[in-house]
Amino acid sequence: MSSELKTTFQTVLEVSPQHQKLKRLIDEIEQQKLLLEEWKQAQADIHSYSQKALMPAYRSLYVTLFQQMQVLWNSLSVYGLSKLDKAQVETKIQALVKLLKNSKFLDQTQSKEVDSLFTYYEQAEEYAKNKKSKKKIQELDGDLTQSLNPHDDVENWNTDEYVQAREQAKLKRQQEKQAKASRLENQSLKTVYLKIAAIIHPDRELDESKKVEKTELLQRANEAYEQEDLFFLLKFQLEVEQNKNGSNKGLSAEQVKFYQQSLEAQSQALKMQIQELIDSLVWSNKAKILVKKSKGQLNIMDLYKQIDVDVSAVKQQFKAEKQRLSFMGKESGLEMLLEKGVL
Repeated sequence: MSSELKTTFQTVLEVSPQHQKLKRLIDEIEQQKLLLEEWKQAQADIHSYSQKALMPAYRSLYVTLFQQMQVLWNSLSVYGLSKLDKAQVETKIQALVKLLKNSKFLDQTQSKEVDSLFTYYEQAEEYAKNKKSKKKIQELDGDLTQSLNPHDDVENWNTDEYVQAREQAKLKRQQEKQAKASRLENQSLKTVYLKIAAIIHPDRELDESKKVEKTELLQRANEAYEQEDLFFLLKFQLEVEQNKNGSNKGLSAEQVKFYQQSLEAQSQALKMQIQELIDSLVWSNKAKILVKKSKGQLNIMDLYKQIDVDVSAVKQQFKAEKQRLSFMGKESGLEMLLEKGVL
């Protein structure tokens, strides 16, 4: 965008104070464009930094958790655990198996062992469910009134099923919002381009020098249209209208409405692009919370700081799990963990 074009656009807007909202939108979009470029340039560096800092820490942690799974599995047959203690140990093993399933931090041999235990517990769980189901059918006396208690839905709203439904509904609303912004932007893009082409129309120009000039202007419009640069086209339209009218008449109410809708669509589309890019760099729940709290004002350095915080947290967890593993390796140590409820 040339400084001449930006100056012309501001000149037109400054004619009427009521057009200040458009000017604010333009300034906002300018900032959004700069921010998007900053995030694009930082994307590869942030990804590389997180890979170097986080991945080794996570790998060490997951290998330790795998070792815990092995030790606990062996303890079921080696240690003289009570029935209650065995149940607690198996619950812990199942939790570890689910966590380690499909992990990228384990080698092929380790992954196979995890898959084997996952299948074992999956089959055991299915068998237990079938057994309970048969017992339930025998006990049911047809009392559906109790099972259809309206309070049940409220109480169960926080179950995994309802949480998932809420997340899906939220995602659907976001997708619909994004699709609407995209439609508005595409409609505005074509409308603005056609208006520019109609005003310039070099084929109608009899003066050869002006015809060459208008052809160059149309070429600029074509390039912006191909690049889907609505922001540039909007300002370019105002420039050619200004040149056509030859005076600062300002914008009509209809023009103000059109430009506002078009600029808002452009701004919304840019927000979506920035958010998608940031989301692609988010790796942990803490980072997600950080993004949510920032309300779109996240600084690039904030993510670097969050990576360092997460690395420190993973290392602390690794240290704790390593110590827990050392206790699990002895029957007395395992009994101590079970007794204190810190298995």
